[in-house]
Amino acid sequence: MRPSRGLALLRTLGIVGWTLWIALANLRTMLRGKGVSPKVSLAWHGRVARICGLDIRTHGRPITGRAVLYVANHASYLDIIALSTVLPCCFVSKAEVNDWPVFGWLARSQRTVFIERAARRAGDQLDALKQRLEAGDHMVVFPEGTSTDGGRVLPFKSSLFEAARAGSHETDMHQGDTVAVQPVSIAYSRLDGMPMGRAFRPLFTWYGDMELGPHLWTMLGLGRLGIDLVFHEPVRLSDFHSRKEIADRCWQDVDRGLQQALAGRLPDSGAAGDDSRDP
Repeated sequence: MRPSRGLALLRTLGIVGWTLWIALANLRTMLRGKGVSPKVSLAWHGRVARICGLDIRTHGRPITGRAVLYVANHASYLDIIALSTVLPCCFVSKAEVNDWPVFGWLARSQRTVFIERAARRAGDQLDALKQRLEAGDHMVVFPEGTSTDGGRVLPFKSSLFEAARAGSHETDMHQGDTVAVQPVSIAYSRLDGMPMGRAFRPLFTWYGDMELGPHLWTMLGLGRLGIDLVFHEPVRLSDFHSRKEIADRCWQDVDRGLQQALAGRLPDSGAAGDDSRDP
């Protein structure tokens, strides 16, 4: 499949123009280093998704009415756009992203929590994530620790699940209880409305030693990409004996949802909604 340079250029100009418009409209807030509001983030990502030709379908009902830790598989930078189109969320990312041109600025604008791999910083970084959850934020983590080819889910690392032990506000949760953890499967399943096989998936998934610039340019020149977001039943850390146990349970849900989506066995898609019920 040969990408269209004209389409890639047109989409690039559209993204740049829309980003400049959003930045100017929110310049005062961004200069204060506070990032943009969830409403602005939803609007930016929604328009970018349309410009890029992303057909995003949701299955299940995401929690959006209170603090939640979403845990998802990770296959591409497009995961960020897809999730942010339907969720008022922020992300947990590796610290290197903070220094990336353009992408680092976009991540900071969305109030991303940057995590260093150094063990000496683990406690402070976990505390920062807990504080965000206690403040009611909706945080997304990718527990695989890296991106994949989109056809499998690597075992989940359990360390960041400890952040779900946050919160002691009587109006939000019982003393010592945990925030909701919701597994999410992200599947790149269709191209121009047809099922997409593994041969074409690397045109959209970004992993290994792929160079970001050429991959992004190729992706922008291709057709309409279908992405399935599968929201599974939420769980709580307090319902499990250990972080590893909840990580394994979430991995099973995410992997099952991914395989169902790739095989075209998902039920009809539904709109993103607000569900503040306890799991």
